[in-house]
Amino acid sequence: MAKSEVYELAPDKKGATWDLLMYVPVVLVLVSIALQLWYGGTYQNYAYILLFAASFIFFIGANRVLMSRLMLMPSAPRGLEVAKKSIAVTLKSGDKIELVKDLRYFPDYAGKSFGLTGMDVSGRKRQFVFHKGQFASESNFKDLRSLLAVYK
Repeated sequence: MAKSEVYELAPDKKGATWDLLMYVPVVLVLVSIALQLWYGGTYQNYAYILLFAASFIFFIGANRVLMSRLMLMPSAPRGLEVAKKSIAVTLKSGDKIELVKDLRYFPDYAGKSFGLTGMDVSGRKRQFVFHKGQFASESNFKDLRSLLAVYK
């Protein structure tokens, strides 16, 4: 790879819809069971556990939808620039993070997303998740995955 490859990302609305269809019912079921236990009076202690689980899953789902799928948060990645010895991630806020050390690539088995971790120039560990729906075409996604296989 003589020059760097640049990939622009777009919001994945279809993936966000699927994530919402997955997380919202789970949170609603946990909260409704917790309310039944709380007002039932017999097993009130279990209501705390279920409300904790519901809030935990809510925050996980909100982060996944707002950060990685719809890219609404300022720290959401908007672009990737893959060079020979580093990967630069452009954030929505306009900052550019260059991962230069301990680069690791984590593909999923289904081939629909992957994760990147590494240390930036200031020595801070960074992690990012990218989904197939964020790329302009499936060929761009496959090309990037083949470039990143070096960091596996």
